[in-house]
Amino acid sequence: MEIRVLRYFLTVVREESITKAADVLHITQPTLSRQLSQMEEEVGVKLFNRGSRRITLTNEGILLRRRAEEILQLVDKTEKELIEQEEQVEGKISIGSGEIAAVQVLPNLIKTFREKYPQVTFDIFTATADLVKEQMDKGLLDIGLLLEPVDMGKYDFIRLEMKEKWVVLMRPDSPLAEKKSVTAKDLSELPLILPRRMNVQSEIASWFGNYYDDLNIVFTSNLSTNSAVMVTGGLAYSLVIEGAVPFWDQSKVTYRPLAPSLTATSVLAWKRGQPFSLAATKFIEHIKCFLGI
Repeated sequence: MEIRVLRYFLTVVREESITKAADVLHITQPTLSRQLSQMEEEVGVKLFNRGSRRITLTNEGILLRRRAEEILQLVDKTEKELIEQEEQVEGKISIGSGEIAAVQVLPNLIKTFREKYPQVTFDIFTATADLVKEQMDKGLLDIGLLLEPVDMGKYDFIRLEMKEKWVVLMRPDSPLAEKKSVTAKDLSELPLILPRRMNVQSEIASWFGNYYDDLNIVFTSNLSTNSAVMVTGGLAYSLVIEGAVPFWDQSKVTYRPLAPSLTATSVLAWKRGQPFSLAATKFIEHIKCFLGI
């Protein structure tokens, strides 16, 4: 399957018409139709439902679209990195991170790096540690800022000194807002939102102890911002990493720490043995120097 044909395929998906896609690609409609038919023959499945007005995708076509987007993103990134190797340090460095307190290390890291290499820009991708790792494994992210526990077997990393603190999100008018901290017993009969990551849930289960099996878990959520929306709607209380919560409007949603406290650590990581662009290589060197490694 050629990269060129994958680009043809995605153009047809976007335009929902072979005629319109052919105009965009500056090729004839018969040529494009032939390329798409050959693609379907090559993969052995039907990719398109060809309607009278527009083209839609089969389930197999939807899967190919997702994979084609990932492949072409990686191809474009690689081509750009190869060009950058022969030029001055420039380009884009991609960083994946959760909504955690350790994000506060990034502004100074990036600021001091761009003082030396002003042509370099950054892309911040926000997701859980599991999804960030998945994107790193595919080569779509250069650096990951990951909340532990996380398997670091394939990565080089620096564990950060900053502690990540677990808190409970609640409405300001909640009775728990009158407390300085919240215990497992306080939460044992309330509707709750827990993190989606299974290994993080294990940490929380240990904190709840004997109360865990009888908890009223209404939702799981992968990011604290979405769970905060549910909290403000009066649906539940949410256990989240404090992270960016102090920067939110406390008149709409507030929080209290857990008692006893529950903390976690985070790491800055990059995949071991992966070829990086010159900009990303320089940034990793800068991280090590900046953090005294």
